[in-house]
Amino acid sequence: MKLRFTKMQGLGNDFVVLDGVSQALALSPIQLRQLGDRHFGVGCDQILLVENPHHPDADFRYRIFNGADGGEVEQCGNGARCFVRFVHDRGLTGKRTIRVETARGLITPRLEDNGLVTVDMGAPRFKPAEIPFIADHEAISHSIKVAARMVEISAVSMGNPHAVQVVENVDNAPVALEGPIIEHHPLFPERVNAGFMQIASRSEIRLRVYERGAGETLACGTGACAAVVSGIRRGLLDPSVRVHTRGGELSISWAGEDQPVLMTGPAVTVFEGEIEL
Repeated sequence: MKLRFTKMQGLGNDFVVLDGVSQALALSPIQLRQLGDRHFGVGCDQILLVENPHHPDADFRYRIFNGADGGEVEQCGNGARCFVRFVHDRGLTGKRTIRVETARGLITPRLEDNGLVTVDMGAPRFKPAEIPFIADHEAISHSIKVAARMVEISAVSMGNPHAVQVVENVDNAPVALEGPIIEHHPLFPERVNAGFMQIASRSEIRLRVYERGAGETLACGTGACAAVVSGIRRGLLDPSVRVHTRGGELSISWAGEDQPVLMTGPAVTVFEGEIEL
């Protein structure tokens, strides 16, 4: 089959975006991995599928698949920004603010006048069962064993699970070594995204994220949200924070418990094409 696609990126976190509204698409894990392969396919961190919604209050449905293993995941912040840019540029909607159905509920991205995209990512979740994370009680931080040492992490869900630790310098943080160990840690039954956060000031952090099923990416939107939320809960950060990733900068704000996290950043179309699957 010949498949039309759009290649997009948000801070270097790159995506193959597929229009499942104008056509019916049902791709196998093998085909998804072929799309994501950087040598034999288009190449991407994740594949985004735009569909008609099932939820009566949503404008679209948003599905996310890892390019590396073809597995479906619940949420992706950088992808959400690319999503709203895609449906607007393709003429699938005239709305600048849309309600999008994801596997973990509704999110509300908005295309700003300056071309950036702001996404209401919903309220973070901290109860262990909702992350999911195996623990006797909810806490701001937990100690877990990683290789031969104990690591202090904050466990939080932004629609997908995150384990965030504070490091002195992200440049020499053990992301490649500890990232996959944390991802597959037995206390996270659905695996987890591993965040490494350096506090630059109360309004600025540097961040690297080893993403579940994808490895380290240049940026992770939900990881940025999770890092800022965990830093605020620890008393280390103010309510509005600039997040510096290897792919660029995001602005994250959170007013506190039960309030939604707001994420603002770019979304860029790289090229369009067609591939034989």
